[in-house]
Amino acid sequence: MTSMALFDASKYAGLWYEVARFPVSFQDGCANTQADYQVVSPEVLSVKNSCLREDSLSVINGKAELVGPGRLKVRLGAMPFAADYWVLWVDEDYQTAVVGVPSGRAGWILNRTPQISEDRLIAARAVLEFNGYNVSRLLMTAQDSAK
Repeated sequence: MTSMALFDASKYAGLWYEVARFPVSFQDGCANTQADYQVVSPEVLSVKNSCLREDSLSVINGKAELVGPGRLKVRLGAMPFAADYWVLWVDEDYQTAVVGVPSGRAGWILNRTPQISEDRLIAARAVLEFNGYNVSRLLMTAQDSAK
């Protein structure tokens, strides 16, 4: 698995919509999933993850520390551990991103808008496949564009 060598945390900052993910228990029942990153320092981003579960908004805050090129160590809420999130790919304009974990057990396709174009989705899926993911397990995330 490879991470982005030329990753720019300041360009990555901002609101991302999850358009697809691999099944993970902590996201069971989630729709309208979003991740909002804001620059705290050159090496740290704040993180606010949210999703809609049965008409109730679920929010968890944390921080992402840049520990290498395209490699984030993410701590959410009161969790006693940090997770490795690797930015596997971001397009040149930072409009679509693919994020994974080194074990390959979790991964996400993120986009700056709730809906993703077919060509961007194809490119993101190809990045996941290149990094060893079985894309047949990929779940599309429901996004209400009117939200």
